[in-house]
Amino acid sequence: MKIALAQLNYTIGDIAGNTAKIIIAVERAKNEGADVVLFCEQALNGSPAFDLLRKTTFIELCDEALDEIASYCNGITAIVGAPVLMSNGTQSAAVVIENGRVRRYITKANITARREMGFLSSGEGTKVVRIAGEKVAIVVGDDLSHLKDMDGDVEMIFSVNARRYGKGLMSYRYETMHRIAFVESKTLVMINNVGGSGEIVYDGTSAVFNNKGELVLLMKSFEEDFAIYDTEADNKPCDIPQELYRHERTGYLYNAAVMGLRDYFHKNGYNKACVGLSGGIDSAVVTCIAVEALGKENVRVLMMPSQFSTDHSVSDATEFAERLGIEYSVLPISEAYTSIVNTLKPAIGGHAFDVTEENIQARLRTIMLMALQNKKGNIVLNCSNKSENALGMCTLYGDTAGAFSVTGDLYKTEMYDLARHINKIKGDVIPENILEKEPSSELHPGQKDSDVLPPYNVVDAILQRMIEQGQHREEIINAGFDAEVVENIHSMVMQNEKKRYQYPPVLRLSACAFGHERLMPLINKYGD
Repeated sequence: MKIALAQLNYTIGDIAGNTAKIIIAVERAKNEGADVVLFCEQALNGSPAFDLLRKTTFIELCDEALDEIASYCNGITAIVGAPVLMSNGTQSAAVVIENGRVRRYITKANITARREMGFLSSGEGTKVVRIAGEKVAIVVGDDLSHLKDMDGDVEMIFSVNARRYGKGLMSYRYETMHRIAFVESKTLVMINNVGGSGEIVYDGTSAVFNNKGELVLLMKSFEEDFAIYDTEADNKPCDIPQELYRHERTGYLYNAAVMGLRDYFHKNGYNKACVGLSGGIDSAVVTCIAVEALGKENVRVLMMPSQFSTDHSVSDATEFAERLGIEYSVLPISEAYTSIVNTLKPAIGGHAFDVTEENIQARLRTIMLMALQNKKGNIVLNCSNKSENALGMCTLYGDTAGAFSVTGDLYKTEMYDLARHINKIKGDVIPENILEKEPSSELHPGQKDSDVLPPYNVVDAILQRMIEQGQHREEIINAGFDAEVVENIHSMVMQNEKKRYQYPPVLRLSACAFGHERLMPLINKYGD
């Protein structure tokens, strides 16, 4: 059997556009002699579609599109992911199309992702169909993880999937596929989604494992791809890229961030971005990602020093912008800051300088960035990181603002890893001063993050145990961390949920993103 795998980048709700992509792939598969062509879960409608899946008119348009696709499927079988309306609600289906007709729906039984709960209903699960004379089990989504004890006469498993990217999730995915193929002694073919879909990015990396559990085909990551797998050919085992198993996955993080940002802009009809460039590591990394995703001609930065900013912050930011070849403006906020503070004196005067004045600076910078967005159409990118988001070391309506946060799910230490990776592949575009300087928001004279925190490698190690691994404070302390530091960090995390509820959309690059895998109550007296 010749199996075509069409790994394509779909847009949520663009049924006509997605249908056209599918038809082009069907025609290509026919021209290359394929017996069957596979498309990912919810290929027709784009994923995650949330409440669109509860609209009858939306499902009806998908049904009409399936009929159109079927008209191109003479002489080939197509398996297309699509939503279907059943008696208990909308279900996620692998639609089997052959000889110009929709023949069968295989619907997903296990609804395990929060982004699907409440929008999809459970279906019947895995079914066996005959394709090109061979018995094939078709599995949709996470039903693959619950697969066991397949019939002995089934020769292959087709997994129609939409697995998102996240640190550690890819290696788990392929370990699961290896185990299933080996234990069940079946060839396992998995077609995955690729592309950015709002807060989610799908990595593609579709694969085939033979009945010995050996990888025999691996498709591109973070790119559209098309491949033919011939079961009768001499398919030699290939190696799984070490990046999937090494703790260091910085290259994958970078590619995921670039694709997530590019698709967020292009699928929403945006073209230009703006960034508040501070001379620090976070805004430098976000700017590099934006340039890679959108082109340097579509990225503009503002440098907005106050009287508390150091001279080297402006000079470092200027040198960086010139190395990238992007447009920049230096717009001091000292006069505007003084004016606001003086205006507020009747209400808040007579008190010592504190966080109030610090926050005014951060919010002023957001006013200026939003003015550029309104006047010129440059969409504001947020430059936060997960460490600051976790601890609440950020200003509501200030540095937490923006239309999209591409790095808000990455810890501070990962921002440095990304910066070094960018310099490695792009030729030292980020000046060494930015890499070496001590982190500071420069909101008062001589301010440094280390005034209130230990080094970020310690902070992030504690946060990862607390957030990603769900460890209790006692477990973290018993692992050798200072008890006072752990208690302080835990208190900061617990007290700042209210801020995380007001963040912009954050691209999910970890396996435990705030607001999704980790969702805490806005009011919470438990505190443990």
